[in-house]
Amino acid sequence: MKELSGEKDEKRIIWLDFVKFIAIFMMIAVHCTDNVTPAERSEPWYNLWGSFYGSFMRPAIPLFVMVTGALLLPVEQNISAFYKKRLTRLLVPFIIWSLLYNLFPWITGLLGLSPTIINDFFAWAEPDQSLSGALHHIVMIPFNFSMLAVQMWYVYLLIGLYLYMPIFSAWVRQASIKEQKIFLALWFVSLFIPYLREYLTKDLWGTCSWNEFGLLYYFAGFNGYLLLGHYVINNKMNLSWNKLVMMGVPSFVIGYCITFFGFKSVTAAPGQSVELVELFFTYCSPNVLMMTLPLFLAIQKIHFSSVVIRRFSISISTCTFGIWMSHYLFLGPCYMLVESLPLHTMVKMIVCTVFLLSVTWGFVYIVRKSGKIGRWIMG
Repeated sequence: MKELSGEKDEKRIIWLDFVKFIAIFMMIAVHCTDNVTPAERSEPWYNLWGSFYGSFMRPAIPLFVMVTGALLLPVEQNISAFYKKRLTRLLVPFIIWSLLYNLFPWITGLLGLSPTIINDFFAWAEPDQSLSGALHHIVMIPFNFSMLAVQMWYVYLLIGLYLYMPIFSAWVRQASIKEQKIFLALWFVSLFIPYLREYLTKDLWGTCSWNEFGLLYYFAGFNGYLLLGHYVINNKMNLSWNKLVMMGVPSFVIGYCITFFGFKSVTAAPGQSVELVELFFTYCSPNVLMMTLPLFLAIQKIHFSSVVIRRFSISISTCTFGIWMSHYLFLGPCYMLVESLPLHTMVKMIVCTVFLLSVTWGFVYIVRKSGKIGRWIMG
């Protein structure tokens, strides 16, 4: 989630900008469906429509990572210059927004507001207005996110990917297509690990109480999506629309069905473990890959000739990181407003997604246009 650095607007890869738009829309949609309590989630009506809608949106993070791999691999700068440029643009807004989110409950207390307002904004957070609670969350920022800033999990991941890319890039630069395919094949096998651990054995391929690094550990994770993005954009997969539809649509449908029916069955009853609830929604899983790759390939084939669409794609693409950082501040109020409307549950989710994305995009756009400080705040 970053600007297409080094590219002038007329030389931008517009279809990748559009991929970022699809990805941020999907991620906003996921959060619009998640802004409920576990009891509400287990209600049959919400379980059905929340699962139906949310399952479509799982390619969000893989799409972002594939764009990152497509644009930045292999890394052309030396490691110091790369870290200075990339990490600075991540860390400054990350720290600013993490502080704001974690200070929010304390500020509501200073204003004399009821603790219940905290859950109006952040459904899963503890309604603690104490300064000590805020300071505890702030001290923990170097180690992990709090429930007041759940979306920051991805920023930790992105920082890790940026740290890894210059090292990984050295191999990518000299690896043959065959070697890259071997890596991707082993990575694909690793995508089954969550299911094998859940349904076969917790200790898999050498993992045990004294070792968490199993057989395919070094091929697993989001680095596979990084390499896949690089591979797709540098090895033109000249599939006709007919072939893409014949292969891509079944792939997406099968991946979606596994995601939907698996998640719906698990969440139908309250009291399930967090790990089991998230199992079929896991980003590094074969079902999510089966949805992600056809979508990425389909967008790659689109020719964006419309000036309006090109400008739209560029505008929202440059705002995606800011939208990611700030949208949780607007999620609760937007959700409550839409929830009050006399609409079908599914329609409410769609309306909430469009509304929240529009509000946040407008906010980020205005702040970024305010000058250099605004761009530092939003990334």
